Amino acid sequence: MARDGDINEPTSRFPDTDLHPDDRSDVPPPPPSGGGAARALLWVLGAAALAVVVLLGVQTTGILPEFRNPFSKEQTDRSQPALLESMQDLSRYVAAEGNFQVVVDLQNDRRNVPDWLLNQRTLFVGSGSVEAYVDFGTLTEGAIVQSADGKSVEIKLPAPQLAETNLDLDKSYVFAEERGLLNRVGDLVNGDPNRQQQVYQLAEDRITAAARDSGLIARAEENTRKMLVGLLASLGFEHVTVTYIAP
Repeated sequence: MARDGDINEPTSRFPDTDLHPDDRSDVPPPPPSGGGAARALLWVLGAAALAVVVLLGVQTTGILPEFRNPFSKEQTDRSQPALLESMQDLSRYVAAEGNFQVVVDLQNDRRNVPDWLLNQRTLFVGSGSVEAYVDFGTLTEGAIVQSADGKSVEIKLPAPQLAETNLDLDKSYVFAEERGLLNRVGDLVNGDPNRQQQVYQLAEDRITAAARDSGLIARAEENTRKMLVGLLASLGFEHVTVTYIAP
């Protein structure tokens, strides 16, 4: 097919265009990649986990000092050393021991004054023990009489006694306590550190009285007799007589 003489350049289906970067405002930007943000978050979490593992490992090995809570509770002991006041030799044979528990319900109030205003009531559970012992240190001359043939022996012992009540404060506790308004105000102004001493003393008195009526002394007598019979029988005595002398 003949072409016009004034047309000397070839034609193209898609003509070339040369757009300046500033002239491409009408061209939409490429869509952002969503995988980049996720990968960044994973890197941050991985670095944090690695840092925690490294710190724990270093702390376990003891290379770095232990991390401490700046507001942790601290206890300071400023007690003075114990002072030895006296020493004494004991010759007691503890033959029996009784463990007791008592409930003390002590109330201090005033007549014609309501309890909400002035009242002090304590419910205390006290646990303590009492020992029954025989004091061999009081044996006098002639307390042990041996027969002529050496087969029998008679021993005269002082009657067993009860030791002082040992109130176990680790097992004792205040179960309930009621205090009036004036009692609480008095504690704030002038607190009494020995307020529970009356309750402790009452618990000890109750336990001591219970020990006297519990048959603890009779059991101490029997246990002491069995101990002496077994001991002297091993020495060759065939008959052992133990009697107790009342104080």
